Amino acid sequence: MQLAIGLAIPFLGTALGSAMVFFMKNKINGKVEKLLLGFAAGVMIAASIWSLIIPAINMEEQQGGISWIPAAIGFLLGILFLLILDSVIPHLHLKSDRPEGVRAKFKKVTMLALAVTLHNIPEGMAVGVTFAGALIGNSGITIAGALALALGIAIQNFPEGAIISMPLKAEGISKSKAFFYGTLSGIVEPIGAMITILLTSAIEPILPYILSFAAGAMIYVVVEELIPESQSGEHSNIGTIGVAIGFVIMMILDVALG
Repeated sequence: MQLAIGLAIPFLGTALGSAMVFFMKNKINGKVEKLLLGFAAGVMIAASIWSLIIPAINMEEQQGGISWIPAAIGFLLGILFLLILDSVIPHLHLKSDRPEGVRAKFKKVTMLALAVTLHNIPEGMAVGVTFAGALIGNSGITIAGALALALGIAIQNFPEGAIISMPLKAEGISKSKAFFYGTLSGIVEPIGAMITILLTSAIEPILPYILSFAAGAMIYVVVEELIPESQSGEHSNIGTIGVAIGFVIMMILDVALG
């Protein structure tokens, strides 16, 4: 039951955020958007450190290995993995008219949705691998800690859902379709998490590497997308404040519940 709830929580955050399209008349205020983007970045940075990298280091120490090796290798592979996906998957970032990835004749709406879906992949992996670690039992990761990560991801998914659905409505898409696209962008999280959990027995020997891999993938999204978007134009300090708030909230969740 706890597992099902944990996997559903992040997706619910995206769905609730996407539902804001039914209650907000116009697109999100620029300052609020910067705050929310920064907040999401702060949550992901803190989650990468406390929920993924530190447990990976501790696990390797307990196994008698060199603690920093899995953290370093896994982190770099996670960065490389997202770099490849970013170069291959056709997508379009907010406030940009230049598609990235392989050329494709997709609609702008689809490209925007794919951009959000792309950086939801590492979040799903992160939730899945922490629950996998908790299920193994000797990883030092608890169910409470995995739930804390799921809750933190859900909190930052809420503004992400709104940030994708509102611009879609501004593009002339109906509210119901904007909500559908925004919600659909988050479906990769529970799917990715479930696949990771199903592979628990296979990944147990390399769990420290997988934890660090998920951390690297998340940090790629932060550095490549969230922080640049929150710092563009005027009032960049608002994005910085968002990072600080998101980081502290996720850190408290992990330390208090983990």
